[in-house]
Amino acid sequence: MPRTLVTGGAGFLGSHLCEYLLAKGHKVIAMDNLLTGHISNIEHLQCEEFRFIKQDVTEYIFIDGKIDYILHFASPASPMDYLQLPIQTLKVGALGTHKVLGLALEKGATLLIASTSEVYGDPLIHPQTEDYWGNVNPVGPRGVYDEAKRFAEAMTMAYHRYHDVDAKIVRIFNTYGPRMRLHDGRAIPAFVPQAIKNEPITIFGDGSQTRSFCFVDDLIEGIYRLLVSDINEPVNIGNPNEMTIKQLAEKIIELTGSSSTLSFNDLPTDDPKIRQPNIEKAKKLLGWEPKVDLNEGLKKTIGWFKTQM
Repeated sequence: MPRTLVTGGAGFLGSHLCEYLLAKGHKVIAMDNLLTGHISNIEHLQCEEFRFIKQDVTEYIFIDGKIDYILHFASPASPMDYLQLPIQTLKVGALGTHKVLGLALEKGATLLIASTSEVYGDPLIHPQTEDYWGNVNPVGPRGVYDEAKRFAEAMTMAYHRYHDVDAKIVRIFNTYGPRMRLHDGRAIPAFVPQAIKNEPITIFGDGSQTRSFCFVDDLIEGIYRLLVSDINEPVNIGNPNEMTIKQLAEKIIELTGSSSTLSFNDLPTDDPKIRQPNIEKAKKLLGWEPKVDLNEGLKKTIGWFKTQM
């Protein structure tokens, strides 16, 4: 039975990973300081094979016994979080990644780190491929997240090259699904509650900026396939079906039967104008591509948000 550590295990993606790994027969240790995660995300996982440790991953990590896999998902990830917690975001990308790399080296474990499409910044190529170096403003307000992840990738590859750590990097594009926090600064957690309450839906800019939304179940499957693969280069995991933010808002209004109207505000600094993953690498090397269409995924997500409201 593999023994696996998931940092950020009480967060949106981390909790889904813990659930998936338990179903795959892993013993799972979830580590989280609950800065942006919540214990309610993992309450249903309590069993003999699951353990929770409340700890900041930037501190020294001691875990007795073997560790086969480490999935490093600890980090503020929504714009609201990393803009309000800039120093914590930088620390977890740098110090936290250093700590889990050291643990992977000590235990001989395979490490997978969660990177992001934000490493591409406001991209000048479209769709984004893994060999694109990005267009990032390192001193802008979003730079704390973008550069934290870019540094984490660089350190991960250094440990792979110089210490032969079996390290993987997943570049995650926009993902949604149950257990997202209400009003966390991302589009779907903002739009759905507003639509349910028939309030104006707040769109930043004119809504023409594009995103590509992947349902969480598809994303977790892709991450697991990368974890157990022999690939050590970054891999994009996301849904390549691109749409504008305005189209997303209109789709949510339709699916909720809402009478909401659209309200347009100023676009935040350095907000990317386009975002679409090229997933040919994931298709070819992992045999992975998303299966859940937007209507199906949004209906499940809307249902979950209704229970939270």
